[in-house]
Amino acid sequence: MAKLQFINQFFDLVFPQSCAACGAPMVINEKFICTQCLLELPKTNFHKHKNNPVAQSLWGRVDIEDATAYYFFEKGSKFKNLIHNIKYKGQNELGLGLGKLYGQELRNTKFSLVNEIIPVPLHSRKKRQRGFNQSEWIAKGLAESLGKPLNTKQLYRAKANPTQTNKSRYERWENVEGIFKLKDPESLKGKHILLVDDVLTTGSTIEACAHPILEIEGTQISLAVLAYAL
Repeated sequence: MAKLQFINQFFDLVFPQSCAACGAPMVINEKFICTQCLLELPKTNFHKHKNNPVAQSLWGRVDIEDATAYYFFEKGSKFKNLIHNIKYKGQNELGLGLGKLYGQELRNTKFSLVNEIIPVPLHSRKKRQRGFNQSEWIAKGLAESLGKPLNTKQLYRAKANPTQTNKSRYERWENVEGIFKLKDPESLKGKHILLVDDVLTTGSTIEACAHPILEIEGTQISLAVLAYAL
């Protein structure tokens, strides 16, 4: 074990990894994100305020118990680089790591009282093409830190809708209306579900995911996204 650790440290010195946020070489014991970026990334602290902008964005649309986001997402920011690396470059361990950090923030809050964690799913064809679902890895990290079961089999996307990019708010809602289904609705009866996604923009995808779950007797939904788009 000590020998392996020495070898890893040697390679980190000779071939240092780059920070996924700023691109700078990282030092020993830094992983994926350098210490400076971790300190500078724009946390929202929304979990401390019930009526935060994430919750407000869904008022009158879907009945969410609590909602939060870990970071602010702004074009041109360092955090955009992180999301890009997770979503398009397959840096799953980065998504997992951020999910774990996020879960540590949410311990001893109302979000730790949920029964199950469900990530927003990709269509099976798109997941095969991409090879992963970034929301699944974020949710996995959250589940590990919160000590809650991760359920990736229940909620599924029934059709492969076009990408949401560059669509208006109404077009995004129309694009996802009715596309999410449940395999075994009875198994969620009476449970409090934490829905997890990477970035919240208009909230149309979350709204579409929540509706079939809330049709089940006694269910509740809270929401945790990695980033809230400004």
